[in-house]
Amino acid sequence: MLLTPETSLQFVKGIGPRIAQTLLEKRIATIEDLLYHLPFRYEDRLRPQAIEELTPGEMASLIGEVRGMALLRTRRMPIFEMTVGQGLGKVKCMWFHGTYMKDRFKAGQWVALYGKVEASRGSNSFKMIQPQVEVLPGGHDDEESKLLEVGRIAPVYETLGNKLASRWQRRVIWRVLEELKGRIPETLPQALCRRLQLPSREDALRWAHFPEAGTSMSQLQSWTTPAQKRLIFEELFYLELGLELKRKKFRQRQGIPFETNDAVRAALRQVLPFHPTKAQKTALGEIVADMRAPEPMRRLLQGDVGSGKTIVALQAMLVAIENGYQAALMAPTEILATQHFLGARKLLERSQQRYKVVLLTGSLDEDRKRANRGMIARGEAQLVIGTHALIEESVDFAKLGLVVVDEQHRFGVLQRFRLMKKPNAGEPDVLVMTATPIPRTLALSLYGDLDLSVLDELPPGRTPILTRQVSDEMADEVWKQVREQVRLGRQAYVVYPVIEGAKEDQPELDFAAGEPEQEAGAAPARKAEGKAGSSGSLFEKPSLPSLKAATDMYHELKAGALKGLRLGLLHGRMDADEKEIIMRRFQRRDLDVLIATTVIEVGVDVPNATMMVIEHAERFGLAQMHQLRGRVGRGTARSYCILMTGGKISPQAGERLAAMVRTQNGFELAELDLRLRGPGEFFGTRQAGIPDFRVANLVRDRDLLELAKVESASFVLAAAEVTEEEKSKVWSRLREAWQRRYGLVDAG
Repeated sequence: MLLTPETSLQFVKGIGPRIAQTLLEKRIATIEDLLYHLPFRYEDRLRPQAIEELTPGEMASLIGEVRGMALLRTRRMPIFEMTVGQGLGKVKCMWFHGTYMKDRFKAGQWVALYGKVEASRGSNSFKMIQPQVEVLPGGHDDEESKLLEVGRIAPVYETLGNKLASRWQRRVIWRVLEELKGRIPETLPQALCRRLQLPSREDALRWAHFPEAGTSMSQLQSWTTPAQKRLIFEELFYLELGLELKRKKFRQRQGIPFETNDAVRAALRQVLPFHPTKAQKTALGEIVADMRAPEPMRRLLQGDVGSGKTIVALQAMLVAIENGYQAALMAPTEILATQHFLGARKLLERSQQRYKVVLLTGSLDEDRKRANRGMIARGEAQLVIGTHALIEESVDFAKLGLVVVDEQHRFGVLQRFRLMKKPNAGEPDVLVMTATPIPRTLALSLYGDLDLSVLDELPPGRTPILTRQVSDEMADEVWKQVREQVRLGRQAYVVYPVIEGAKEDQPELDFAAGEPEQEAGAAPARKAEGKAGSSGSLFEKPSLPSLKAATDMYHELKAGALKGLRLGLLHGRMDADEKEIIMRRFQRRDLDVLIATTVIEVGVDVPNATMMVIEHAERFGLAQMHQLRGRVGRGTARSYCILMTGGKISPQAGERLAAMVRTQNGFELAELDLRLRGPGEFFGTRQAGIPDFRVANLVRDRDLLELAKVESASFVLAAAEVTEEEKSKVWSRLREAWQRRYGLVDAG
């Protein structure tokens, strides 16, 4: 049969149904999917390094002859050793737990190695620990293998399944490209490609997989060759095109033009508890301007911990209420929803108006829920605050005018739309809030359908938090400081990464299980790209039982270092009522110290708490630590954050901890966190709604993302240089291929 990019892989020679099923598990279903499964690095087998050129401490790629092998059975583990030589030079390679390697090689074979070089005894002698290795074709191999494996820049792929390594992938992709020669359709307008000097799609795919001789290795490894940039731009162009189309459709919808007359302004002044910051005034002005417009508002309010987002959102909700509409605020947890409810009710008591505020969460008893749903449906409840319970089918609003979604990235993208689509007289305005500082370029992609307001200053009275990093050998001093804070009438948090010891199904173990510790000499994983090495897993999972756990430490501290203090325990396995009781007791100062997991990360407001102790801080992400630190420093008293570490920490963890001590600027920390972890881990990709990009990387490709946003907006405005046929093809691809894979955009 004649192959096309849309052909299922089971019909490709050398694949078949069984292998196609393995590839499908990797979301590779068609020939096009396979062609966009690009190499994660390249080896220069045209001009490989000579052994005498190697430098200890650096990553290196070299080709040599297998000179000897041995499986050493030590007391701790079996170690497979292999000596690879070039002339008089040699490299000793070692693989721990390497029994599986012993039958893979024969003396006299030529192999390609990639790994970290270490010094060894003797001249021209080095060693590599856990290098990636690939056997090169010999005299009996076919000419195609020799063509693809040696004498060229060779692509190295993420292994697919148990046996679908780089060598197999090179052969299949080469054959597919040969069969499709001249028949891979273009996906971008010709005028756009000429103006941006982009190669054709077919050339870009061929050169990205099989770079021509003379291609810069540094450009290949940094993803800046013309071929790679073309494929990256294409992916980002369609993302931004979908988001731009969504924005255009929103602008065409009929919204609610709210009025901001003297009565509305007077109502806002009555509830404002302090003089707003300049940033708050600016953000509220942008929000109100959107609310006055006839089309629906779609805006993201982004601010650091403690920047005063909630009061800005409350003022926006009052604008809607004073215009005779209802407002709804959806929070990700019951604790946070309840806190918003109590805070809003307290602030609104300042007003001469009688506003009806109701709470709707899953843990309310059925009678209370039924009564509250009735008030919402009849329009008696003007401000409705709740969790995902707000989007249940049984909840109907009489006249919903404004939806506020707090901590948007903790909801699925579709949940936001479900609340917006509640039966209603008009399209409600939507304000999304997040305390996670998001670098602008990432916000452009994740929230590309939203306009952006930023609160980049703290209200007056917020005191800086003194942050220190200490080893757990200084625990006695830390607990002494906790006791001193309690003696002064203050309260403290102590946070742990897991709930119980030796458990692996713990929801709070967010970053602890997510950051691999690198084995000595292993090639660094490209975490930001989400790729693994071709030789399988390079990392060992952290040893969970070695982590201190909240439940265990609660009992230990209660009987030991913090004996006599009033301790509480809070974690994600408790039911909602238990959490609520513990949190209320802490807020009422019935508890001195709250032992907790990251369940307290978002939104808990206890101004009397002045000390945050984070144990195993090396296991937490920067964003998490910054959010946790933001739980203190909410009053006028001096506050402290102690980052306690246990045992040896990785260089990456050391960089995170040093940044926490150095700055309290959430945006600076977010930039570093995003660079270290990549966007997928930064947000938790699946819940965040970030597309699982095949080529692009939101950290690395910021300039191309900005360019794609500009070009997509130009295309939507129907640029004259694009033919009608090209426009039709672009919209068709957006609807079919892009929607099929990403599901994030609506091409209508």
